[in-house]
Amino acid sequence: MAVTAQSVPILKDNYAWLLRDTETGATAIVDPAEGAPIIAAIEAAGGRLDMILLTHHHGDHIADADVVRARFPGCKMVGAAADAHRLPALDQAVREGDTVRLGNATAQVIDTPGHTRGQINYFFPDGPILLSGDTLFSLGCGRLIEGTAGEMFASLGKLAALPDDTLVCCGHEYTEANAKFALSVDPANAALIARTAEAREQRAAGKPTIPSRLGDEKRANPFLLAKDATALAEVRGKKDRF
Repeated sequence: MAVTAQSVPILKDNYAWLLRDTETGATAIVDPAEGAPIIAAIEAAGGRLDMILLTHHHGDHIADADVVRARFPGCKMVGAAADAHRLPALDQAVREGDTVRLGNATAQVIDTPGHTRGQINYFFPDGPILLSGDTLFSLGCGRLIEGTAGEMFASLGKLAALPDDTLVCCGHEYTEANAKFALSVDPANAALIARTAEAREQRAAGKPTIPSRLGDEKRANPFLLAKDATALAEVRGKKDRF
């Protein structure tokens, strides 16, 4: 039993994620902000959609959720209970400690405030796959739009506790830009230098840089390397001004 994740490029630099439980064929889409390419990807994969998973309320993650739901009647919309008032109508409102079933696979819900107050992530141990939305990026983290550095530090700590082989399926293709900043604050980090070279090669070949592996992020991502909330706030401030 396993869950697979396929990136679906949407908008300017976003990714939705098409998930599939290999045992039952059940599928889900994560953060469907642009209907046409997402519907095309679902139909190319067999035309089945059981679930829509939302990580947070921003329009570049949820704009066409109802369009996708209308195209695949019966699929279930899942999102954060804390943000239910600013998400499409939810069939399942979830919070930290809840689980979500996709076929025979189960995702753990992790509250990850920082970028927004109600941001959640989904972790499938049978991938292992982390749907990190705008919490954790390859070599970066989300801007602190609604939350605090302390909240983001705690959220990233939860994610850092997951297995090193976890695939980090985030919401944006930001790796090259994040790498430029990361090198400005940690220029001697060998893991970061290697990851930067890898990302450049991937983009030059027209390939996505994600998913990345969590173990690599722990060694190269300046936000996961921050020792405490104060250090994270300092690095985040530098990134915002970079």
